[in-house]
Amino acid sequence: MLLYLARHAETVYNAGGRMQGHMAHTPLTRAGIAQAEAMGAALAAHFGPDPDIDLWVSPSGRTLQTMAIVAEHLGRDFFGVTTDDRLLEIDVGDWQGRTYAAIVAQSGPIVDPERRVFSVRPPNGEWYPAIAARLQSWLATLNPARDALVISHGITLRVLRGLLAGGQPFEGVALAHDAPQGTVFRVEDGVQTMLHVGVGHAGARSV
Repeated sequence: MLLYLARHAETVYNAGGRMQGHMAHTPLTRAGIAQAEAMGAALAAHFGPDPDIDLWVSPSGRTLQTMAIVAEHLGRDFFGVTTDDRLLEIDVGDWQGRTYAAIVAQSGPIVDPERRVFSVRPPNGEWYPAIAARLQSWLATLNPARDALVISHGITLRVLRGLLAGGQPFEGVALAHDAPQGTVFRVEDGVQTMLHVGVGHAGARSV
């Protein structure tokens, strides 16, 4: 089984330095739409027309919008895409909808600058071992005879890539390195390669 793991394109919240978390349904920016178009073109060039792969996506508006553009490039029916809550982004709890600047002003630093992930658990939110547990549950449902393309989120995909191909230990999980929005990885037999590199926004945040 081959897995293609793609991070959704840039949203208005990313560009504005605002927390989205797992439930905020935020639209793509024009830069984000261009990222999704580039992802779709790269995947279409890789697979060819109408590839026989499973399409999975988190049920978040930003991942669905990215998948809609990618699926059109692939010649696939968007209504054949499978959504799964276990692919959602980290739940940021009380931080959802607030700006990073406002949270830091109130609580102090919340991001590990070296690893570019939260170093503080979001109040009433989720932490890395819980993300790993739901992703392990999702992986167990996959058909090993079927290749799949997954569009999900920054932190969620870093945990998923860590589970599949290893990463640096952090807060009880193996955490893969960060990657810009619109990036696509190919993972097979514990080895990940970068299929397409997204062009990140200078002010964009991970979640």
